[in-house]
Amino acid sequence: MHPFTPRRRTALLAAASAATLLAGALTTVTAAAAATGCRVDYRITNQWGGGFGADVTVTNLGDPVNGWTLTWSYTAGQQVTQAWNATVSQSGAQVTARDAGYNAAIGTGGTATFGFNASWNDTSNPAPTSFALNGATCTGATTPTSAPPPTSASPTPTPTNTTPPAGAKQMEKLDRGLVSVRSGSGNLVSWRLLGTETSGVTFNLYRGGTRVNGTPITGATSWLDSGAAAGSAYTVRAVVNGAEQAASAPALQFPNGYLDVPIQAPPGGTTPTGETYTYSANDASVGDLDGDGHYEFVLKWDPSNSKDNSQSGYTGNVYLDAYTLTGARLWRVDLGRNIRAGAHYTQFQVYDYDGDGDAEVAAKTADGTRSGTGQVIGSSSADHRNSGGYVLAGPEYLTMFDGRTGAALSTVDYDPPRGTVSSWGDSYGNRVDRFLAATAYLDGQRPSLIMARGYYTRAVIAAWDFRDGTLRKRWTFDSNASGNGAAAGQGNHNLSVADVDGDGRQEIVYGAATIDDNGRLLWSTGNGHGDAMHVGDLDPARAGLEVFKVDEDGSKPSSWMADARTGQLLWQTAPNGDNGRGVSDDVWAGSPGAESWSSAVDGLLNTRGQNVGRKPSSANFLAWWDGDPVRELLDGTRIDKYGTGGDTRLLTGSGVASNNGTKSTPALSGDILGDWREEGVWRTADSTALRIYSTPTPTGVRLPTLMHDPQYRVAVAWQNTAYNQPPHPGFHLGDGMSTPPAPNIYLR
Repeated sequence: MHPFTPRRRTALLAAASAATLLAGALTTVTAAAAATGCRVDYRITNQWGGGFGADVTVTNLGDPVNGWTLTWSYTAGQQVTQAWNATVSQSGAQVTARDAGYNAAIGTGGTATFGFNASWNDTSNPAPTSFALNGATCTGATTPTSAPPPTSASPTPTPTNTTPPAGAKQMEKLDRGLVSVRSGSGNLVSWRLLGTETSGVTFNLYRGGTRVNGTPITGATSWLDSGAAAGSAYTVRAVVNGAEQAASAPALQFPNGYLDVPIQAPPGGTTPTGETYTYSANDASVGDLDGDGHYEFVLKWDPSNSKDNSQSGYTGNVYLDAYTLTGARLWRVDLGRNIRAGAHYTQFQVYDYDGDGDAEVAAKTADGTRSGTGQVIGSSSADHRNSGGYVLAGPEYLTMFDGRTGAALSTVDYDPPRGTVSSWGDSYGNRVDRFLAATAYLDGQRPSLIMARGYYTRAVIAAWDFRDGTLRKRWTFDSNASGNGAAAGQGNHNLSVADVDGDGRQEIVYGAATIDDNGRLLWSTGNGHGDAMHVGDLDPARAGLEVFKVDEDGSKPSSWMADARTGQLLWQTAPNGDNGRGVSDDVWAGSPGAESWSSAVDGLLNTRGQNVGRKPSSANFLAWWDGDPVRELLDGTRIDKYGTGGDTRLLTGSGVASNNGTKSTPALSGDILGDWREEGVWRTADSTALRIYSTPTPTGVRLPTLMHDPQYRVAVAWQNTAYNQPPHPGFHLGDGMSTPPAPNIYLR
């Protein structure tokens, strides 16, 4: 007897290669239900040499059950090796799957889903022909004898469109993201309002089995449970048209204001020249890797000898890990010796590109990259590093990895190729390997992957679609091509994505130039390269979006704001050398719209470029942290509230460290849990955990999760790119804001 404990869909091995996939590996078998009233949908989701993965959905067509066991037999020697969302054991051909506790109750018409990996004999893999639920064979439907009561173990129903509305964008089907943060002598409990929910949805909050609110909560999706014990258990239930819905998953507990997600550092190593190195956790991103409504982390590990492109020397390998919020490591991708480590080399994207409900992970790869399932890309023995540690020869690839397992799903040649190294601006390898990455809804409905190379001189941007398991080129923009020369030298150490022209499709704001959704140059200011940029509705008094940017060229304006649709400059500040830092958002209610400030310019500038007060103490990241819609300052491991006479400390991270040297950025910042306010994620000083801080402050502002705003969601995806920048939504979020329009989205 071999039991396999539940891991909430943590690993579904994808195909190793097309050669090992069998035709028809995607199979659905339905056994229609029984004396107890059940139906079983058994789906082989992937099949490869020696193994396969399957999902099983049990639908209860009879009376409610509280605790279930599903049994079946195999006829061709299949053996279950790993399971999630159920405890699965096998004795000979007989397989037994038992509920995982949290999914034990299935009401009439309700479902429970689990999955597993298994081995097979590579010759025959027939699906089971019969299932039994709690001992009764599923052979036909029955009529329930009693109405099912609400059950706290059932998943919260997520409103979703079966037929996407015209122009609607595909977004994640998230759960409530319920969190309980210790706040004084009570707990601040907060949860997601989804982008598909109308203003008529209200909520009831439960501490254990006791409802804490007298009448349904109509305002902000948070509640200060004063006097409640630390560690109290909470669930929340939506109330729709007066009917209370099923309960959410239990709240994540932040007893000290934070939650630690354990992580596992790779072992250190030694370079060919004898230098030893160790690893620290670096940038992180989130995605629903297994389709369960929860976010998982994808984390990049940086060696202690990572290099700027301008620096010679060998570096250790770069690793990408995936972790659940409980710290279970799902997989590790080793990018190998032929991917150099540093802020400008590896930009990874996490997003559901094919619309199957599970996020994928995309990154540049090379000979010797090893996937999360052990696949080697290209040659395992090739070493293309030169004596200076640069990788200026050998093949370059782009790989889409399975978010569940880290398996390589599709690998193509990286576009743009390096070609002649010197054609990018120098001969030793500095400018040729400046990479950027993003995600954008170029067709207005489905996300595309953006991969780019170069910005000091030549700039090339490639757009990819991932459909039906394959990466396919959508378009390539090259500043060397006829008519595109105005984009040369205009790129930043970062980029942004936004629907700048209001046509429902997103553009690539590539520093001082913008590329339209069709891959054509939309505009260029000609002001050149810079280190920081912000795109959003920075001036709500104007129609559309704005771009605020700082410049490195001492002969150009040190900072400027432009119309995001046309590139027309709205205001600019005088040249003043290399202006390395700049921020723009509403951090002070004393002036309407965003305030902008930067390292080389005095004061705080309003939407017309006029100095209206004291410059904030930092010019780095931003976070919505307290209860009002004015944004706070995030720098290093702290969060401050701007004030005209001085900033007020709201959070000092304990035992944590920021990333990327003087850039002092968090591993990630964004609205990943709870209500619309943002979490700050830092690595612990010893890189044994990602520490998530969430606000303990009540709010009266009710907003859908920012992760259902398409501009904000893709900004969280590109946040890790090169010189990290904070996300902005596609609407004005600040003092005196109007109610934002409901996002035109559908959920997968």
